[in-house]
Amino acid sequence: MAKRAVGLNDEAWQNLFAKYDILNRVDKDGTFCITADQIKEFREPRLMVKFDHKENLPKLFKQYNLAILPVTRGNYVISHFDVYHKLEDINEKPTKISIPDYIQSLTYGGITSEALALNCAMATGLMQDFMEDEKVSATVSGRMGSGTFSFLINDVISKAAHHVQVENSQIEIDAGYEGVNSLALMEAKMDLSNDFMVRQLYYPFRTWSQRMKKPVRPIFLTYSNGMYQLHEYAFTDPDNYNSLKLVKARNYQLDDAAISVKDIESVMEMVSIVMEPDDVPFPQADTFARVINLCELLNEKPLTKADITVTYDFTSRQTDYYSNAAIYLGLIEKFTNEDGTLAFTLTQRGENLINASVKQRQLELCACMLEHKVFNDTLRLYLKQGRRPEISQIVDIMKSSSLKLNTEKTYHRRAQTVRPWIDWVVNLTKN
Repeated sequence: MAKRAVGLNDEAWQNLFAKYDILNRVDKDGTFCITADQIKEFREPRLMVKFDHKENLPKLFKQYNLAILPVTRGNYVISHFDVYHKLEDINEKPTKISIPDYIQSLTYGGITSEALALNCAMATGLMQDFMEDEKVSATVSGRMGSGTFSFLINDVISKAAHHVQVENSQIEIDAGYEGVNSLALMEAKMDLSNDFMVRQLYYPFRTWSQRMKKPVRPIFLTYSNGMYQLHEYAFTDPDNYNSLKLVKARNYQLDDAAISVKDIESVMEMVSIVMEPDDVPFPQADTFARVINLCELLNEKPLTKADITVTYDFTSRQTDYYSNAAIYLGLIEKFTNEDGTLAFTLTQRGENLINASVKQRQLELCACMLEHKVFNDTLRLYLKQGRRPEISQIVDIMKSSSLKLNTEKTYHRRAQTVRPWIDWVVNLTKN
C-alpha cells in the first residue's frame, strides 16, 4: 500500500533534520536557512513548504514549535516563528446579496472555485459594499515577485524578535480590487478553518505598499455554502509581521429565496425515517458547516483521507469524524484507489445537492438530516418548546432511537453533535 502524503512529508523532513542537524542549528544560531535544492533531495519542495494552517505542519515542526518562511525564490528560513493567526468569529447577521438578473454564467449552485467566488463577490456588489467604494475594479492577481523588504517576527520560544530579509520571493494574490481610495488584496479560501498563515497577507501587503500611494488593505475571504466571510486586517507596524490587527469583519449571504419555519416543517413532515446504518458511526462532527464544506471540496474531485487532512484545517481524527458524518447523511462514499489508498467521492445525491441553488441545497441538507429519527425528534422538540433542547433531553431521544452506543458518556458526547446540527437548521430561518 502506498504511504500517505502526510507520512511522506513527515519522513522527508525527518531525513532533512537528520542530515543538516536542523534542530541544533536553530538552537545555536536562532534560524536555519535551507534551499529548494536541499529539500528536493528527499521530496518536491512545493509539497514540503506550504502549510496554510497550523494543523498541517509536519510532526517535527509541531513538536519543536517550528515554522518555515520563504525568503527568495529558492531559499527558506526555519525557526520558532509565530506565523499563524486565529480567525476571529463573526457573530453579526449576514448581509443579503444577489446575483444580478442579467448574469447567466454565474449561478448560486455553480460557485465551485475560489476564482468563481471572487467573480461573484464583484458581480453582487459585495466588494463595493465592503470597501465602501462605488468605483471598484479588479486589477492585480496571480504570481509575481515580492521585491525586497525586511521585517521583524516573534519567536514563540524566546519571545524575542527575528529579523528576516526577503528578496524577490514568489507571492500569489488571489485578487486585487482597486477603488478610488485604496487597494484591497484578497486571500480567498473555499475551506473553513480556524487559522491562517499570515504570510499570505503580509508578503503581498509589503510588496504593494512599496508600489502604491493609496492604502493597501489585506483581506482574508472564505466562501462556503452561499456564505462569504471577510476579515480585513491592518499591520499597525508595517515592519512587524505580528502587528496584525482586525479592522472589520462581515458576513454576506447569497440569497435566492428566504427559508421559513414552514419550509423546514414541510421537510420534517415529508421525509421518511430511515434505519440507522450499521456500517458508519453516529455523527461526532460538531460543526455542520464543515460537513457541507467537505462535500464542496469533493465536488472538485475525489480526495484521499491524506488529501483532506493536508488540504483542510483537520487532524487525521477529525477527517474521520467529518467524512463519516457525510457518509451517514448519504452525501459521500468511500472507495479504494488502484494503489490501495482509501478515498472519498460524492454520491449522486451529494452531487445533486452541492450543485443546487442555495435554498434547494439547504432544504435538501435538512432532509438528509431529518430522515434520521434522532434529528427529526430533536427538531420537533425544539419547535414545540421554542428553545434548544437540553443535552439530557437529546440523550433521552437518542436512547429511544435504537442507536448502538455503548456508554452514557458516549450518548452525551454524541448529543453534543446533535444540538449544533439542529441549531444550524433553525438558524436557516433567521438569516
